Amino acid sequence: MFTFALGTGAVLIAPAYQSLVPDMVPRPQVPAAAALSSISVNLARAIGPAIAGLLVARIGVSAVFGLNAATFLLYAIVVAFHPQLGGTPQSPERFLPGLRAGGRYVRHAPVVRRILLRAALFLVPGSALWALLPLIATRQLGLGAGGYGVLLGALGTGAVGGAVVLPQIRARLSASALVAVASLTYAAALVAVALSRSIALTVLMLVPAGVAWISFLSNVNAALQLFLPRWVRARGLSVYQMVLFGAQGAGALIWGVVAGAAGLSPAFLISAAVMAAGAASLWLWPFHQIADMDRSLVRWPEPQLLLSADRGSGLILVRITYTIAAEREQQFLQAMVRLRQSRLRTGAADWALYQDGQNPRLFIELFSVPSWEEHLRQHRERQTGTDLEYRDAAAALSDPPPQTGHYLTADVDR
Repeated sequence: MFTFALGTGAVLIAPAYQSLVPDMVPRPQVPAAAALSSISVNLARAIGPAIAGLLVARIGVSAVFGLNAATFLLYAIVVAFHPQLGGTPQSPERFLPGLRAGGRYVRHAPVVRRILLRAALFLVPGSALWALLPLIATRQLGLGAGGYGVLLGALGTGAVGGAVVLPQIRARLSASALVAVASLTYAAALVAVALSRSIALTVLMLVPAGVAWISFLSNVNAALQLFLPRWVRARGLSVYQMVLFGAQGAGALIWGVVAGAAGLSPAFLISAAVMAAGAASLWLWPFHQIADMDRSLVRWPEPQLLLSADRGSGLILVRITYTIAAEREQQFLQAMVRLRQSRLRTGAADWALYQDGQNPRLFIELFSVPSWEEHLRQHRERQTGTDLEYRDAAAALSDPPPQTGHYLTADVDR
C-alpha cells in the first residue's frame, strides 16, 4: 500500500516539478535547464544508492527512510516559500473541468501529439536495454551484482556526459536531426551490446547509449516545456509522463517475451531494428518548428452580455458569421482548419462550420463551451499569440468583418 502511495506521489510531483522550469529561467535557457535537470536525476540515480548503503550500515534502514522523508519536507518548504512559486493560482480551475480541458488540449495539439509519438517510437525499443541489461550481466558476461552496477554506472556516466555536451549538440542540429542521431546511436549500442562478449567493450558501448538516452529525453522534455502554455503545462507534461513510463513498462514486457522466445541477442537486434525504423520515420513525421510559433499568452476582450451570467451555468454556444468572396473560399477553408484546432484546444467541446444554402458567400462558425466560466477562461488565459494569428487570418478574409454572438442555455418548461 505504501509503495503504491510512493508511486502516486511521484506521478503528482513530476509534472508539477517540470512545469516550474519555464517560470524559473528565461525562455531561451529552458533547453539548458531541462538538461541540467537530467544531470541531477542521473547523478541522484548513481550517487543516492551508494550514500544510502553507507548510511544503512551505520544508522539502520528506518533512520535512512526517516532522513529521506525529511529531505522531501525541506523541498516542500523551499517551494512553498519561493517568491515565484509559492501560493495558489489567481484563478484555480475545478478538478474535473480542468482535467477535461487538459485532455482536449493534448488531443487537438498536433505539436504535442507528434512529440508524444516520437517519444513512444524511441522509448519502446529503447527499454530493451534497461529491461534486459541484468541478463546481459549474468548470462552473457558472467557478472554478479557488482558487475551489473558497473554497467549501470557506464549508462549513468554517459547520461551525465550527454547532458553536459547537449547544448553544443543542439546548437548544431535541428530537433529532428538530434532525435535521428540519438536514435541511431542508441540502435548501434544495442547491436554492440548484443554481440559483445567483452566486459570492457560492453561498458564502452553503454556510455554512448547513455549520451543518446539523455539527449533524446532532454530534447523532448524541453520541446514540450517550450510549446505548452502555462495554463496547461503541467497537464500536458503529465500525459508525457504517462507515455514515458507506459512505453518503458510495455517495452520491458515486450522484450522480455521476445527474449524468452527467441533469445537474448535476437531481442536486442530486433529492438535495434525497431529503433532504426523509428529514426527513419522522421522523414514522414518530423518535429514541428516550435521556434516559429508565438507561445506568449494573449488576453482577448471579454464578451459583454445583457443577460445575467448566472444563467450561463450550462452549455454556451458561440456563433461567428463570415462573408467570404468566391475567390477566397478555399483560402478561408484552409484557415478554418487551424482555427478549429485552436478553438478545441482552448476549451470548445465541439466545433462546426456551415455554409448558407441560399447565400453561398455566408459561412457560420459554431462551437460550444461547457460553461460561461470556461468561455471566460478562453478569453482571459488560454489564447497564445499563435491562436491570435489563426483567428486573425480567418477574420481578414471576411468582408465585412465577422460578427460574433453568444447564446446561453434557455430554460424550457416541460
